[in-house]
Amino acid sequence: MAEPGVVEPDADRRWRLRHLPVLLAASAALAAVAAVVGGVTGGATAALGAVAGVGVTVLSYTLTTVVLARADQINPQLLLPLGLGLYVLKFTLLGVVMVAVASTGWAGLVPLCLGIVAGVAVWTAVHIWWLTTVHARRPQA
Repeated sequence: MAEPGVVEPDADRRWRLRHLPVLLAASAALAAVAAVVGGVTGGATAALGAVAGVGVTVLSYTLTTVVLARADQINPQLLLPLGLGLYVLKFTLLGVVMVAVASTGWAGLVPLCLGIVAGVAVWTAVHIWWLTTVHARRPQA
């Protein structure tokens, strides 16, 4: 048995990203729905804003997933400082982008925000579903 925090050589190292295709597929479906809802309720600008909001969430969460998975492979002790650093960086950039977009008076700002909220909700729900059903450890008989 290996020490805590040390990955055994034969351990499955791909488990860290196994959920990503499912989350990306769910996000792509959400982006399609967001485009339709935005287009019906507010035209092309709203459709673009809603899809962009979903895209911002997907980009943010995918970046975090990939960077933290790589950090965990290199050294599990990197997870906390790198995770906190990414969190601060992402929310700072998001704030800067949102202020810049809001200052333009773009009509797609509200759909953009709603797309971000929907993206977070769907990503989180699908991730929870994946962890509790697909990846759940089953008791061995």
